[in-house]
Amino acid sequence: MAPFAESVFEVLFKYRPFLFEKGHVVLGPPWPPAALFAVGAVVVAGSYSLARGNVRRADRAVLALLRAAALAVLVFCLCRPTLVLATVVPQQSFLGVLLDDSQSMRIADTGEPRSAFVARAFGPGAAVMKALSDRYKVRLFRFSDTADRLGSVSDLAYDGRGTSLARALERADQELAAVPLAGLVLVTDGADNGGADVAELLPRLRARSVPVFTVGVGRERFDRDVELSRVEMPASVLEGTSVTAELRVSQRGLGGARVQIQVEDRGRVVQAQEITLPSGGEAAAARVHLTASEAGPRVLRFRIAAQAGERIVENNQQDVPLQVVDRREKILYFEGEPRFELKFARRAVAEDKNLQLVCLQRTSQNKFLRLDVDDADELASGFPRTREELFRYRGLVLGSVEASFFTADQLRMIAEFVGQRGGGLLTLGGRHSFAEGGYAPTPLAEVLPIVLEDGHDPRTPFFAELKVEPTALGLTQGIAQLAESEEKSAARWKTLPALSTFNPIRRTKAGAVSLLLGRAEDRAGPQVVLASQRYGAGKSLAFTVNDSWMWQMHADIPVEDMTHENLWRQLLRWLVSGVPGPVTVSVSPERAAPGSSVAVRASVSDETYLKVNDARVVAHVTGPSGSAREVPLEWSVGKDGEYAARFTAAETGAYEVHVDADRGGRALGSDTTYVHAAVLDTEYFGAEMRRPLLQRIARETGGRFYTPETVRALGDDIRYAGGGATIEERKPLWDMPALYLLAVGLVSAEWGYRRRRGLA
Repeated sequence: MAPFAESVFEVLFKYRPFLFEKGHVVLGPPWPPAALFAVGAVVVAGSYSLARGNVRRADRAVLALLRAAALAVLVFCLCRPTLVLATVVPQQSFLGVLLDDSQSMRIADTGEPRSAFVARAFGPGAAVMKALSDRYKVRLFRFSDTADRLGSVSDLAYDGRGTSLARALERADQELAAVPLAGLVLVTDGADNGGADVAELLPRLRARSVPVFTVGVGRERFDRDVELSRVEMPASVLEGTSVTAELRVSQRGLGGARVQIQVEDRGRVVQAQEITLPSGGEAAAARVHLTASEAGPRVLRFRIAAQAGERIVENNQQDVPLQVVDRREKILYFEGEPRFELKFARRAVAEDKNLQLVCLQRTSQNKFLRLDVDDADELASGFPRTREELFRYRGLVLGSVEASFFTADQLRMIAEFVGQRGGGLLTLGGRHSFAEGGYAPTPLAEVLPIVLEDGHDPRTPFFAELKVEPTALGLTQGIAQLAESEEKSAARWKTLPALSTFNPIRRTKAGAVSLLLGRAEDRAGPQVVLASQRYGAGKSLAFTVNDSWMWQMHADIPVEDMTHENLWRQLLRWLVSGVPGPVTVSVSPERAAPGSSVAVRASVSDETYLKVNDARVVAHVTGPSGSAREVPLEWSVGKDGEYAARFTAAETGAYEVHVDADRGGRALGSDTTYVHAAVLDTEYFGAEMRRPLLQRIARETGGRFYTPETVRALGDDIRYAGGGATIEERKPLWDMPALYLLAVGLVSAEWGYRRRRGLA
């Protein structure tokens, strides 16, 4: 309720709404209520039932109703209504006061720092603190990511770099659990970035009758502010890969302004892009395309220059870690018949040191050509027949080969390669691909991102020439980007010659996305040319055209044009991006404040990618100064193959976390990741006062929400919240001004009606 409305309510009903919420109304009539109402009914009936003159039946009803209502108000007052409340006994209950000690309290969004209100309202001798101390035994706490006892408000430093409301409330509640607790007072701007969910704590506080009174500090909406609120990009990519970063830019009061997004790598600007902020305070979505050109752990800084009138500039930038990996990824390409697609795909990636395209081409019945194998034994028997043999590859490309070539076990193994091993599958168009190859009833039909259709006459093979174009989503993805910007890439797609297809593919599955479409002059509706979907732990891609090599050899394509080569490199790099090895390691958080704890988790499998629970797993942690230590990981009993440990990132800089796993002396695998320890500006993001969250905390625990303008009522309200040592207090309601005004109004309405009808 707004302060003005609450003041009006108190004038009319004697007490504030909060007291009515916490108490209940009882009646104490001097005589039986039935007798009082019976007398009133007789008075009303006798007043107008015998009336004569120009009195209509409707007049009698209206006048009787008005008089009955007036008498009902009088009878209600005679019944002596009383508001009964449970009131805290003075100085016999404790009160915990939690004061936000994080950096966001330094923000001067109201003309002064938010911390100034804390000192003015809760400092020694302050009016609010004096009112609390006179009634309760006050215990002060400071909190950011946790809560600690506080001797004096003057000891607050406002230097906390994270806030956890859940941990703060839980810590204060635990410390005061042994004493009669009137409640907790939470003074904060509502920032909650500590990771713990405060909603899980609220029912426990309510069950223990611990009301939380929240005091919101700061403005709910800034006048002018731009915030780089989110940056999403892969955590790890191959060296030389095109990376798309998805950005969300929030803003207040800057609609229509053009701002520049800059990306810096070790102080060097590697990309810059301008965007126009939408009107109405809406957030803007932006995409920045980068090339990961240098191997090693990186921290990319995405930054927007400070705008005129901004009160907070710390939220204009974000640092995002990126691990650029320099390794050779192994992909198996199986082609069922000699054709140019394999030849030109090999040529496209021949100079890419990070891709090894191992090729197996069927030349005749049970005869195969092997290209770029590591040794004489690799693929000696043709397509892999065991999980160990197939799962050594990170990606699998299937060309024009019929489903009947594979055994049932091989088809199931290919599906498991994607779903269980987490590999990438790329299927190409051809005379023996998709439905034309008989894949509809096989396990691969579920893996593919497209709906297999076979609606044409088998006596007339399907054939179409397609003019290929990217979808709106495809334009934003690095996999289909042919130029340095989306606009230039769209223009380049329009100039490419048409390709052919033998496969009628018109629909994708519900969870898949279309990246490229093709349109034929003689056919209605678009064909799906490139589609992708996640499947289990892996992903699948369908590239349904038959001759992408025409984008290199067509007469209209210049010799120096690299469109075909770039497209195939991007396809294959996407295919193997994020594909796990037998051992994978992750850390949380990836960026940590110096001195904070970092969780290390490893997933361990054997060569067939079955989870292993009896491995010896050790993390070798190397700090920024070169100091090294070993951190053993223990099996997390609740999840197969998962091992966990923690370490403290004491120094500022990059930590290398290298995990080795073995079982019975036999190595299972290893993986490496990085943690970047740096001073974080988390507190300056989402820094507007979060009224809805603070109101929810108060409402669900039986407390109340306050602002600096209404906090003066805090001391009185805590008395009636029901926590701590309480006694019953009774407040009379019979003399409420609202009852007097209602009675006068009803009598006046009756007299006015009589005057109007000429009955007075």
